[in-house]
Amino acid sequence: MDGTPTTVDDVMTRRVLALRGGAGFKDIVQAMREWRVGAVPVLDDAGHVVGVVSEADLLPKEEYRDLDRYGGTRHLAEQVKAQAASARALMSAPAVTVTPDATLGHAARVMARARVKQLPVVDPEGTLLGIVSRSDLLKVFLRGDAEIADEVGGDVVTRLFGAEAAGIRVEVHDGVVTLSGRVRETALVPLAARLARAVPGVVDVRCALAGPPRHPDLDPDLPDAESAGTR
Repeated sequence: MDGTPTTVDDVMTRRVLALRGGAGFKDIVQAMREWRVGAVPVLDDAGHVVGVVSEADLLPKEEYRDLDRYGGTRHLAEQVKAQAASARALMSAPAVTVTPDATLGHAARVMARARVKQLPVVDPEGTLLGIVSRSDLLKVFLRGDAEIADEVGGDVVTRLFGAEAAGIRVEVHDGVVTLSGRVRETALVPLAARLARAVPGVVDVRCALAGPPRHPDLDPDLPDAESAGTR
């Protein structure tokens, strides 16, 4: 990672299992088992993602095997899934997808809202490029402390505080960033903490930045900024 925002393109899997709409139930189960995946994109003849078949779409086949036990309309959608035999009939559509230039934070929010564990990655035309999973999004937290410290120091501290950056200490331990030192522009302290937290791989930020020592006789208008540190 070179200091630019980490995107889905950096972590996604490019070798992906995909199915056509006519794929049969047993073929889907077998493919999922061989590839060790819990969901599979379904493509049309042009290679565009039109839906996704997940384990949740397959389970009603067993769950509602005894249809007489689940009469009425309460379980109608599940009963329909239970009788489906092809990817086209089983898939959840439209597919929830993400583009390769999306940030990891955006992809995580999409997953959370849709309650899915992985997302097909598509180009603007909807052509499948790869897939990103929850575990892929967590790869960013494997960044080394030194790499994170370099990025926080360069992209946050130096850019915000300029010449004063030399007096600011950036420490990172297990992804937790600690900023300490004194700065004249105390109004920038909350922004520094917020920007540091946004750096890929940062687990938490402990900000102990404070204003210059107060000298009432020399600097009567300077605030006592010992309390300017934020967490």
